[in-house]
This record gives sequence, structure tokens and C-alpha cells, in this order.
Amino acid sequence: MRVLLVGAGGVGTAVTRIAARRPFFDAMVVADYDLSRAEAAVAALGVDGARFRAERLDASDEEAVVAALRAHECDVLLNATDPRFVLPLFRAARAAGANYLDMAMSLSRPHPERPYEECGVKLGDAQFADADDWEKAGALALVGMGVEPGLSDVFARYAADELFDEIEEIGIRDGANLTVDGYDFAPSFSIWTTIEECLNPPVVYEAERGWFTTEPFSEPEVFDFPEGIGPVECVNVEHEEVLLVPRWVDARRVTFKYGLGNEFIETLKTLHLLGLDRTEPVTVPSAAGPTAVSPRDVVAACLPDPATLGDRMHGKTCAGTWVRGTKDGAPREVYLYHVVDNQWSMAEYGSQAVVWQTAINPVIALELLATGAWSGSGVLGPEAFPAGPFLDLLTEYGSPWGLREQWRAPTPRTTP
Repeated sequence: MRVLLVGAGGVGTAVTRIAARRPFFDAMVVADYDLSRAEAAVAALGVDGARFRAERLDASDEEAVVAALRAHECDVLLNATDPRFVLPLFRAARAAGANYLDMAMSLSRPHPERPYEECGVKLGDAQFADADDWEKAGALALVGMGVEPGLSDVFARYAADELFDEIEEIGIRDGANLTVDGYDFAPSFSIWTTIEECLNPPVVYEAERGWFTTEPFSEPEVFDFPEGIGPVECVNVEHEEVLLVPRWVDARRVTFKYGLGNEFIETLKTLHLLGLDRTEPVTVPSAAGPTAVSPRDVVAACLPDPATLGDRMHGKTCAGTWVRGTKDGAPREVYLYHVVDNQWSMAEYGSQAVVWQTAINPVIALELLATGAWSGSGVLGPEAFPAGPFLDLLTEYGSPWGLREQWRAPTPRTTP
């Protein structure tokens, strides 16, 4: 297998550090708009980097991406950029005859009249529109294969196949107790993506209604996370799992809730109130004259790069899937989860916990595709593949997952 990795930020760099320890691929071209970032990612591998090379590449330039795939005879494009570049990279892979894998799907657009009741353009709609073309070509686009979406979807498939006869609800629940020394506000993941998913209308799936939307930060509940993280308030957030899981797994309800914390939520609300979440450029004065800039890009530039925070970060992050249903006629609830301790990921890989937890999953998926344990064509989510080989390999990589029997549902927050 020959891989074109596009994006050498925190997640892309963590991908190289994880993949360097595995023998399943022949070469990986690490490409980024900033050549120095790609070169730094490869240089950090030392002698383990013999199969890697750095290259400058603009992810928005489809012709250049096609040329790179062909020049390096790559079998697969692994997209480690932010969601703005999903479609050009997705299209370039198809044009070059390569398979494709990403960790976030094409962007949504709210319904123009009823944004908090009805879906407009959903996450991934633009990719699924091309599913027939990919299937006819015998090519695979494996979409949403990070941690959330990604591992959380694998957990949903495992629950359906191994743990339940009928599923009432699947709820992705993400929480952490991470702190960052020296910062009052320092997101552990891309603020651009965080703003996008947290301020867009969250999507909920119900079998009787299909997909519909709610207000941002709706349905707060307290969820008790494992391995010492403890109770965290979680709220509805727009996320790909709600759009992916119902396509392959039978469940009456699917939700995604994120443990953000009140301070984080209020900061996001303030950014929205001031218009600083906007992506459309505004004109501002500068020494060189009027300049068009995106307010959201300005916010991102003012905050620290999450990939650089590992040395100041403490605590654990947990990604998981809560499932409620019946087994052998009896009610059952479980929480399947994956916890990463930042101290461990920094000591073992030099990558902070959140980006490392995201990066390990596409590497495992690539290995399963390389060995033939996973195969398919079309535009497919992680749920379309058997979960067992993935979870076995996750443990083999030295990062085991857990399963906790739940004796009570998450606790809704009550307003006095």
C-alpha cells in the first residue's frame, strides 16, 4: 500500500508516528500546504521515517492532488485536513483512481427557514451523492473514520452484532477532564472545526421521524465517564455519527452529545453573538491597505495550536458509545469506550491525547484495508464493516477499549 497523507498538523503528525511502527504499507507521502510542517513530521521519525517523504501540496487544488497521487502511485488518499477540504480531496481521489479515507465529512448547511426543526444539507450529503460512481468504479471512500466519527461508529456496529437483539437508542458520548496549564481557554482540538460542529443545529435521528434538528446545546444531561473522569454535563452537537449510524445499524434513536462545560459553551455563544464564528471574509484595515479575512480564521490564529499543548495538558479524554436495548428478552444498557491519558500519549508518541486518539483509528483502518480484513466499494461509513477485526487491532496497537454495563440511563439536567 502506498498512501498520500494530506495534512501535517496535529492529527497528521500523530498518524505518521503511529504508522511508522507498523509494516503494512510501503510508502507514505506526507503533504501539507506548509512544506516545513510536512518536513518536520517526517524528520521527527528519525530512522523510522525511511518509508516517508515530505511534499508541499495545496489541498484545495484538485489537479495538483490528482498529479501527486499519480506521481507517487498512491493507492489511497488519507485526508487529515479540516472539513473545508473534504470535497476537493474526495473528488481528486476519485479522479486519480485512488481509494479515499477521511475523519470528517463534507460540510452541512442549515435549513434556510427552519434551521432548528428541519435539516438543510446534511453532513456528508455531497459525498453520498457520488456513492454510485464510486461503487461502479469498484473504489472505496471510507468516510468518518477518526475517533468520533469513526471508532464510535465501530462500537455501534459491535453492539448491534454482538450485544443486542434490538436497540432502542445509540448515543455517542464524549467527555474529558483535560486541563491546560497557563490558558483559561485553549481547545484541545481544531477551534475551526469545534465552532462548526457546536454552533450548527444539532441533528437527531428517530426511526419515526428520520433526521431532524434542534437548538445548539439542547437536551443537557450528566454522563458519568469511566477511568476517573467522572460526571460531565453533555449537550447535543452536530456530528457525523447521527448521519452515519442509521444507514447501517437499526436503532430507534441516535444522538451525539459532547461534554463541553458551561464556560466553553458561553465562550462559543459569545463568538457567535459577535459574528466571530463566521467564515465569510470581512474587510479590515491593515498596513498594506484593506484586507479580507475570515473572522473564524482570526479566532483560530489567536488561540494556541492544539498540537503544541501536550506538555501543558493533564488528564484523560474519553470517546464512547452508549447503547440501550434488549438482549434475550431483558433490558440492557452498555457504554463502549476508549480512554487516552495525555501523560501516556505524550510519553509514548509525543502527541497530545485528543489528536493521538483521533489519529490511531484511520491508521488501523488502513491496515485492515491493506490486509483485506476490510474491503468494499462505494461511499461507506465504519458501520459497513465488521467491528471485531478493528477492535482486536486497536488492542494490538497497545490502546485497549472498554465495555461497561450501565445500570441507569444518563441523568437529564433539571431546571429548578
